[in-house]
Amino acid sequence: MSEKSSNWPEWLPLRQELRSRTPYGAPQVSADSRLNTNENPYPLPDEVSSSIAREISLHLSELNRYPDRDAVKLRAAIANYVNAFVRPGGDLKSGNIWPANGSNEVLQTILLAFEGSVAGFSPSYSMHPLLAMGTGKRFEMIPLDSNFSLDLDAAISQIDLLRPSIFFLTTPNNPTGRSIPQNEIRLIVDAVSKHGGLTIVDEAYGEFSEDPSALELLDTTPSLIVVRTMSKAFAFAGGRIGYAIAREEVISALQLVRLPYHLSSITQLAGVAALSHAQELLKEVGQIKIEREWLSSQLRSLGFTVVKSDANFILFGGFKEVTAISGWSSDQLWRELLDRGVLIRDVGIKGFLRVTVGLPDENRRFITVLRQVISK
Repeated sequence: MSEKSSNWPEWLPLRQELRSRTPYGAPQVSADSRLNTNENPYPLPDEVSSSIAREISLHLSELNRYPDRDAVKLRAAIANYVNAFVRPGGDLKSGNIWPANGSNEVLQTILLAFEGSVAGFSPSYSMHPLLAMGTGKRFEMIPLDSNFSLDLDAAISQIDLLRPSIFFLTTPNNPTGRSIPQNEIRLIVDAVSKHGGLTIVDEAYGEFSEDPSALELLDTTPSLIVVRTMSKAFAFAGGRIGYAIAREEVISALQLVRLPYHLSSITQLAGVAALSHAQELLKEVGQIKIEREWLSSQLRSLGFTVVKSDANFILFGGFKEVTAISGWSSDQLWRELLDRGVLIRDVGIKGFLRVTVGLPDENRRFITVLRQVISK
C-alpha cells in the first residue's frame, strides 16, 4: 500500500487507517528497459529450467492431493544451501527453517505470531511498516543520518526509549544499498533483546554483499531471526520462496499462525530443484556486482551522488550538482527517463532515484538515455 489517497465508499467497513491508501506496488508500465523492481535480470539457465520442469511433470498426477504442509524436503534443501553457501560449515537443520510465499509472507507471519510494538530504521524497506499496520501493530521509525548511515549510539538510545517487541533491520538496506557491519548488528540485537524483543535481520540482498550473514550470531542470540529470499540472487522472483532462519522454538511459534498448506506442491518442487543448482545460479551474482560498480562509476562521472551499494541496485541523487537538471524533482527526472523507454524507481526520497542493475545492454541504455536527458 502507498500513501496516495483513494476514495472508498462509506458503506465499506474498511479500517480507518487503510482509507487513505492504495495497494503497494511499483508502477507496471511499458518500457524498453525495466530497472525498477530489483529483479535478477538473468533468466534461469536452461539446465535449471529443465530440472524444474522435469520434477514438476513427475508429480502432476498428484495435484489432487494437498501439498506437504510442513515442506519437509524444501526446508532440508534450504538448510543445506545455507550451510554450504551462506554460513559454510554451519549445522542448521530443517527445524531452523520456515519457508513461505516470498519473504513478505515470512515477515507478515512473524508479525502475526508475536505481540507488541514494532520499530525499524528509515528509510528502509517500505513493506515493514505496512505489514505492521496490516497486522494491527504500531511501527516506530528511527531515522538514518542524512547520508543514510547508521548513528549507532542514537539508534540504541531510541531502542531503549521505544522498547520494541519486534525490530526490523535490513542489510544490505533497501533502498540505500548500505550494509550494517556485524558488530553493530550484534549491539542492536542486544539492545532489543534487553527489553525482551526480537530482531528481524532482513537479508533479501545478502548474496550481493561481501559482509558475513548475521547468522553467525545465531548460536549465541536466541532472539534473532534472519530472513532471506530466493527472489533476487536465485533469479526466482516468480517462484515466490522466502524463508526465515531461527532457533527451533521460534520456527515452531511461526507454525501456530501459518495458513494450512500455504506453499503449493509446485512451488515446493520448483524450489528444491532450483536449490540443487545453487552454485550455477549464483554465478550471475558476480556479473551483477561487476555491472553495479560500472553503473556507479558512470553515474559519478555524470556528476551524480551515488550511495555505495552492496545490493543489486543503486540509489543516486545530487540532481542540483548536475547543471542541466538543477532544481528538478525526483519525479521529473523519473518521467523524462520513462518517456525515453527506461523505467527506474522513485522510492519517495526527495532528490534521489533508485536503479536496478540490469543486463549489460540495459545498463548501457540507461546511462546513454540519462546522458541525453542531462545534455538536452
